[in-house]
Amino acid sequence: MTIRVLFPRTGRDNQIEIEALGEGVTGEFCRGFDTVTEEQWRNCEGIVGGHVPADVMDMLDNCRIFVKPAVGFDDVDLAAFGDRGIAVSNTPDYGTREVADHAIALMLTLTKSIAFHDESLRADPLANWRPALNPFGKRMADCTMGIVGLGRIGTAAAMRAKAFDMDVTFHDPYKPNGSELALGIRRSDSLTEMLAESDVVSVHAPLNEETTHLIDAEALAHAKKGIIIVNTARGPIVDIDALHDAMKDDVVLAAGLDVLPEEPAKLERPLIAAWKADEDWIRHRLVVTPHSAFFTPESVRDIRAFSARTAARYLRDGRLENCVNEGILAGR
Repeated sequence: MTIRVLFPRTGRDNQIEIEALGEGVTGEFCRGFDTVTEEQWRNCEGIVGGHVPADVMDMLDNCRIFVKPAVGFDDVDLAAFGDRGIAVSNTPDYGTREVADHAIALMLTLTKSIAFHDESLRADPLANWRPALNPFGKRMADCTMGIVGLGRIGTAAAMRAKAFDMDVTFHDPYKPNGSELALGIRRSDSLTEMLAESDVVSVHAPLNEETTHLIDAEALAHAKKGIIIVNTARGPIVDIDALHDAMKDDVVLAAGLDVLPEEPAKLERPLIAAWKADEDWIRHRLVVTPHSAFFTPESVRDIRAFSARTAARYLRDGRLENCVNEGILAGR
């Protein structure tokens, strides 16, 4: 009997998914959740896609796995799936290098005044040809990079920072002792300790109750003056209202944000409003990108293939990968 995997929202060309599913597994591709039939919900054995509507959860009679084609799964009701015996897996390996590259790019854009020079020269190519002016300039080899969260992406960012001869430290209470020795970096026992000694801090933690507003006013009160904050993880990890105050008080020199608490950007936020208005005090100090760190043609190919493969390996071969609700399943 053929195994049925439902893709509730896909594009028109699904050859990547078909090849990744392999033998004995059939993909059923729909253009949107409203086009999925009740029969498809009830008879699929796996689902690969975004948010599953709450009103169809009770239709998942035969589903055994839900795969989120993303690293983050904070928007997935793990208990709702787990209580039904459905494993939930994420796809953590599709954009590791891209996001780490983006974090370093944001750091370098600021420390080398890339955006500053580009904008200044566009305004006046002659008068603003100032090679010796670098308002945020730092020699990377003399800087300490602090990594918040030493998972796959955090580790990749740490290795890239080491390539610039930076002193690298990290804070992650869930990493076992010796992780720092294997990578040739240092461990900070607390977030405040890391903030106090870092010239640049790059956030790579998952979003959960523990990490929401992890970088808040209290944490930033311990930051080294002139610190640069980079966030390519999840927007709510950094309290951007507190970041606004810390930047206005010149505690935080600059920030590079690929993620925001609300996306698209909420203009009512003081930081975003000041940036949008190009106020003098924030000019050139904030670089914002549209949650694009993950994106390359290669990463899009990988996320489609890897998420489909994860479903097929479990349903066909019994090999469960990247499961994020194992505790709930084990407690049934």
